[in-house]
Amino acid sequence: MLQLNPGVIIWTALTFGILLIVLRATAWKPILKALETREESIRAAMERAEEARQEAERILQENGKKIARAEEESQKIIKEARDLAEKLRNDIVNKANEESRRMLDKAREEIERDKEQAIKDLRNVVADLAIKGAEKILDVTLDESKHKKIVESFLDSLQKN
Repeated sequence: MLQLNPGVIIWTALTFGILLIVLRATAWKPILKALETREESIRAAMERAEEARQEAERILQENGKKIARAEEESQKIIKEARDLAEKLRNDIVNKANEESRRMLDKAREEIERDKEQAIKDLRNVVADLAIKGAEKILDVTLDESKHKKIVESFLDSLQKN
């Protein structure tokens, strides 16, 4: 069955040794160089990935700071807008109050003028009626200007009392 042939074993060992020497001289260095190059490219890729991760973390922190500043700025703008709106509202209310006071004062002055004019007109009518009544009673025409003065002095004395 299985027989060992010493000649074949020697030739096989010798051929294997020569093959190792030839491979070491020709293929071993290029294979090792390819493996070293591959290892170096993997190491460089890992370093770049680590740098990219660190850069991403730095950018993330910067963005967080920027977002915080933007939020702070927006809150400041909102506060300023609210303050301005409150000031404008107060100004509008104050102007409306001032305008209403002016309108009330003007209306009071106008009412006072109308009242004075009505009193003056009423005095004239009362004086005319008194003179006409006196003429009818006395059946005599009296001097109108003298009687108006008498009636007006009488009305003034009534007003003082």
